[in-house]
Amino acid sequence: MREADISPLTVSLRVNGVAHELLADPDTSLMTVLRNDLNLNGPKYGCGLGQCGACTVLVDGVAARSCVIPVGKMRDREIVTLEGLTKDGVLHPVQQAFIDAQAAQCGYCLNGMIMMTVSFLKDQPEPTEQQIRDALSGNLCRCGTHVEIIEAVKKASSRLVLNAQRER
Repeated sequence: MREADISPLTVSLRVNGVAHELLADPDTSLMTVLRNDLNLNGPKYGCGLGQCGACTVLVDGVAARSCVIPVGKMRDREIVTLEGLTKDGVLHPVQQAFIDAQAAQCGYCLNGMIMMTVSFLKDQPEPTEQQIRDALSGNLCRCGTHVEIIEAVKKASSRLVLNAQRER
C-alpha cells in the first residue's frame, strides 16, 4: 500500500482522564500516538512486538502492551500512562515504592514494571514473592535490578493495604 492510500481519520481517545481528538491512521500503534502526538514519554519503545513490556499502559485498569494495540481500537476506553498515575503532584504508592527501593538502574523497564505492578496489585493486593515474580515475568529488565524491583512491589503492596485499611 502506498502512503497516499492511507487516509488518517479522527480518533477519539481518553488518556489520563483527558479527552483527545486527533488525526491518525487507525492502525497506528497506541504507543506511537501517546509518544508522538500526545508527548507522553512514559511508554517506551522496546521490542515493538509486545514482548518486553516497556510500552505498558493501563487500558480500563488492565495492563496492556501499547506497541501492538491499534489506536483505532481505543474508542470508549480509559487509557492511563505512567504520567497519569500521579495525582495532584503526589506520586502513586507504586511509583513512590520504586523510588524508595531504588529499583532503577538504567530505568528503561520501569514504565512497564510500574504499570504492570499497579494492575497486578489491584487483583492481588497481598502477593507472595513467587506471585510477584510470575506477574512481572513478561517485563524484561536488562540491568539486573530484579531484587530491588521485587522489594518495590512488596513495599507498594504494604502501602496500598495500609491505605485501604485507613479508608475503611
